[in-house]
Amino acid sequence: MVMVLMTALGVGLATVFGAILGFIIKNPSHRLNDIILAFAAGVMLAAAVFGLIAESIDLGGKNGLYITVLGIFAGAVCMILVDKLLPHLHNLSESEQEDHPKKNASMNKVLLFVIAIAIHNLPEGLAAGVGFGTGNTGQALSIAGGIALQNIPEGMVIIAPMLGVGIKKRRAFLIALFTGIIEVVGTLIGYIGVHFSEAILPFALAFAGGTMLYVTSDEIIPETHAHGNERAATFSLLVGFCVMLLFDALVG
Repeated sequence: MVMVLMTALGVGLATVFGAILGFIIKNPSHRLNDIILAFAAGVMLAAAVFGLIAESIDLGGKNGLYITVLGIFAGAVCMILVDKLLPHLHNLSESEQEDHPKKNASMNKVLLFVIAIAIHNLPEGLAAGVGFGTGNTGQALSIAGGIALQNIPEGMVIIAPMLGVGIKKRRAFLIALFTGIIEVVGTLIGYIGVHFSEAILPFALAFAGGTMLYVTSDEIIPETHAHGNERAATFSLLVGFCVMLLFDALVG
């Protein structure tokens, strides 16, 4: 449990760390942001497939494949519902940072953007927590590491819009901290859920894998390919994927 708590805090604090970088690097280049995000996407893809989905099939018994497919699509549908209820993260962040002068940005729109990120963090936290249900600490840490990597640029990107509409630095930091706490809560819920009911573990693993695949395909990859850095982003994704493969081989 201590390891789970430390991992949950690490995943949540990654957003806070990104927010601190956002104060220091007020306008990070798209190229740097795309490379970091793409690396995280590669790690998340490998973690979703080898750490969650493959485990779901193994633990599901004779119906493992069907449970896994159902779980993957359930995770994706969950993320679709979140996107339907909230504005698309990257479209909104782009509009705040590029299309409109910061001083004329709507306070409500910026706060809605932050709330959208916070809610998206919940299923990501669940994925990190569910990973510990397999008993393979190395795999669980790698899954959490991929999510944490993705949270760093996410934390960076929420600071500039808030400062741009006049939110004080201290309050902006507290808001970023709140989005990280949501991820901590999600991690603990995921771990406790599978810990007390191992019967749901195969479905929960596939569900978590589905949310990670959806976020990677729908959010991260399009974002990294939207600013003319497609080649760098693709190779960064491959590096992240291979790093995850190497890590998985070493701990396995």
